[in-house]
Amino acid sequence: MLEVRGVSTTMISLNNLGIDNYFKYVYALLAGWLIWGVVRRFLFPHPFDKIPGPAKGSFISGNLFEVFGPNGLEFHHSLTKNYGKVVRTFGLLNERVLFIRDPKALQYIFLKDQDLYQQPNQILLYVDAFTLSGTQKLITHHANRSARKIFGPGLISTLGDQHKRQRKMLNPVFSIAHMKKMIPTFFAVTYDLRDVLLRKIADGPQEVEMVSWLTRVALEIISLCGMGKSFSPIAENQEEHRYISSMKLLGPVGRKLLLLNKYILPWIINYKIGTPRMHRLVADALPFPSLHKICEIIDVMHEESTHIYDSKKKALAAGGKADEEQKDILNILMRENLKASAENKLEDDEVIAQISTLMFGASDTTSSAFVRILWLLAKHQDVQAKLREEIRDAKRFDGEPDYEQLAALTYLDAVCRETLRICASFTTPIKGTNGKDIPEIHIPRGTVMQISIQETNQDPEIWGPDSGEWKPERWLSPLPDSVLNARIPGVYSHLMTFIGGSKACIGFKFAEMEIKVILYVLIELFQFDLPKKEIFWKFTGLVSPSVDLNELKPQLPVIVSRSADHFQKFYCRAIAYTCFVESLKTD
Repeated sequence: MLEVRGVSTTMISLNNLGIDNYFKYVYALLAGWLIWGVVRRFLFPHPFDKIPGPAKGSFISGNLFEVFGPNGLEFHHSLTKNYGKVVRTFGLLNERVLFIRDPKALQYIFLKDQDLYQQPNQILLYVDAFTLSGTQKLITHHANRSARKIFGPGLISTLGDQHKRQRKMLNPVFSIAHMKKMIPTFFAVTYDLRDVLLRKIADGPQEVEMVSWLTRVALEIISLCGMGKSFSPIAENQEEHRYISSMKLLGPVGRKLLLLNKYILPWIINYKIGTPRMHRLVADALPFPSLHKICEIIDVMHEESTHIYDSKKKALAAGGKADEEQKDILNILMRENLKASAENKLEDDEVIAQISTLMFGASDTTSSAFVRILWLLAKHQDVQAKLREEIRDAKRFDGEPDYEQLAALTYLDAVCRETLRICASFTTPIKGTNGKDIPEIHIPRGTVMQISIQETNQDPEIWGPDSGEWKPERWLSPLPDSVLNARIPGVYSHLMTFIGGSKACIGFKFAEMEIKVILYVLIELFQFDLPKKEIFWKFTGLVSPSVDLNELKPQLPVIVSRSADHFQKFYCRAIAYTCFVESLKTD
């Protein structure tokens, strides 16, 4: 019998494990815990009862489905409009949840006392118990640690010293110097999308569903720049890689396991009930298709991530010039990790975990932001025309713009910043790990706080009475004192879009430059118009468009055509350039 870190690879039947007794034990503890939780929350007063907020939407779910439902953004706005900057809402089983947009509170949460406020366990331990693959290969290669999560122990799934150590190792990897070397890849992938669109409109303007294409572009960019591997080439009738298919299903399937994710799994993991292998066997035995699917998704993601890591590790061990020339994030991270001291070095499973972490973090959120930009530009034709003019004026005959040249395009920068201000893609939950006073409000240990990124970014006391309007021009002048004095603890442009402090998005510059490159290529060549059909924006974890409120799949149909004056502008510039060259020859 082969033993790996105390985990046996021998096939174990449910009867040998005494599964009946295990179920009885778990059910008894779970029932007692739920009963006590219900009694305590409904019969005893809570410190937040005096904080204003809405009535419970449901006896069981509270306001949960209003906060996270398709119309969640409208509900968020009504909360801050009717009740202020700190609002009491209800979660499952009468749990009190604070909904916050107050800048002073955010400073405490994200900067001053950031170690006391962490992501909730249901975020970090999401299907933690079920990540053990059924194959002997994965068990022997990477036995499960007690804290294996859906992405593994990666940057978004770790806390405390482990998180700080990972961030210390990853910060240099996302430096401007490294990112400059990735910009040609940004352009190459965007050119593939450009060619697809040109073929689609060869016979005239066409309606094109852009969400799927922009998602593929974001995935392909992070695949190449992050792992040096192509997962989703930009071409029509291209079969989707199983890793990409699994990642796309992660959110929709995970949302069906809300109760399990929020209440049961954190409790099982925190109190170390059973082993990961036992959890997986129980999961396979339970009659829940969504739970089985999430286990399958995790297996695929972990297996593919492990395969990529093994290939990189072998290449590093072999050495050579070819390896040195690879500039992808994972390759750089692994090379730096080899040089790190023992106390700073990342373990194998930590490096593997960064793969899915990067893929998920850099694809959905970036494509969601760009989809919103495209919709706004199609809606505001004057802004689209002005942006096109700036891009055409900046065009060079000697190749693509570099990092500095893209950063110097002020209107392009303003369009990006304003969209990221007004169209934050998500909200983020934070949980207090220790009782702490935020001025005038005592936060009991274990309190869940929902940080409203969009409402913070659109606070009229900070951004003025037009804070809810999309106005790129506001970034072309010095920002008002109200913005500077608010001291928003965000890492990007006085906004909370990319969070702040130790929780800040490490790749925000990567995302910003990716958006700029896509706009630079597409807006110069194409005209984008909205179709006659109405576009709805739904909150489904991320903000996504749809033409049908009952349709789960995001859709943004846009009328795409060649820019009307593209050929004329290009012809005039070509003549001007030729005359300039001839004048130099004459001189």
